[in-house]
Amino acid sequence: MKLTSRLSTLPAPVRWLTLPAVLLTGVVALPFVWAAPSEVAPPVPRAGAADYCAALDKALPGTVLGHPREDPSPASPYTAAWGSSPRTVLRCGIDRPGYLDDDPLKQSPEVNDVQWGMSGTPDGGYRFVTTLRKAYVEIEVPKGAYPNYTDPLGSFADAIKATVPAGL
Repeated sequence: MKLTSRLSTLPAPVRWLTLPAVLLTGVVALPFVWAAPSEVAPPVPRAGAADYCAALDKALPGTVLGHPREDPSPASPYTAAWGSSPRTVLRCGIDRPGYLDDDPLKQSPEVNDVQWGMSGTPDGGYRFVTTLRKAYVEIEVPKGAYPNYTDPLGSFADAIKATVPAGL
C-alpha cells in the first residue's frame, strides 16, 4: 500500500499534521547533526614541539571571524576547530609537509609576521602550514568558509608568534 493511500485512511486532523510533524522533527535534529564535531586525528609532535603546541592551545582565540571554537574529538592540545559546517581546523606539531620542499615561499602568504606555506585540498579549500617556526602549525580552511581564504590566518598569527618561536 502506498504512503498516500495509508495517509488517506487517517482522520483529517492527523493527515494535516503529518507533514508539519515530519518537518519539525527534521529541523529539531538538524543542529545536532551539523554541530557534532567529527574526528580529527591529532598529530604526535616531537618533544620540543609538544610544549609549544600545548602553549599555543591555551593562547588560541575563542572565535575566528564569528565562528566559535568547537574542538574536534578526540580532545587533544594539538587540535582545535572553529565553526561547524564547514569548519576551520588547526593541528599543531605535524610533520613537515612535502610540498614545502618544492618552493615554500613561491605561494606563501605572510600574515602579521607569520610566514605560511600553502597548498590546495581535494574539496577546493586550502591548507596552510607555518614555515620557519620551531613547530609546524597547520590550518585547514574549507572552501567557502570565508570571503577570502586567507582571512582566518590573522586570527592565529599573534598566538603563534607568542608561543611558537621562530627558527628551525
